[in-house]
Amino acid sequence: MYDTAPQAARPETAPAKPVSAGLLYTLRVVIVAQAVTLVVTASLAGQSVATDGAMGEAHVMAGMLVHLVALVQIVCAVLFWRPGRGAGWPALVSFGLFVVGMAQHFTWDLLSAHVPNGVILFGLITAMLLWAWSPGASRRR
Repeated sequence: MYDTAPQAARPETAPAKPVSAGLLYTLRVVIVAQAVTLVVTASLAGQSVATDGAMGEAHVMAGMLVHLVALVQIVCAVLFWRPGRGAGWPALVSFGLFVVGMAQHFTWDLLSAHVPNGVILFGLITAMLLWAWSPGASRRR
């Protein structure tokens, strides 16, 4: 009835270690900074339209800050992925944020492209925010 033959030894698999808390926390902070800069930039764009361009220069400067934070986010996401053994897709999405942000820079005078690109930026950063603060972000891949 019962199998009395010895079973082959199964290797014990160690439970997956979480990703480095420091790398994840740094990435979270940068993602929040990116979200804040995007909200500020969009707000300044709206104020620029409402005041006949008076806030245009502030909008451009905030857009440059978006580019800078995107570059920092790419670096943090790659560090989270490769040495940190975290998920790799945040690095790809961070690069996408940078590319779409650069498209914003080059289409500033073409609202039919500038506004949809802004919506894409908000969608990408929202996905990043939701992932970064979820419990699954700390799992190794």
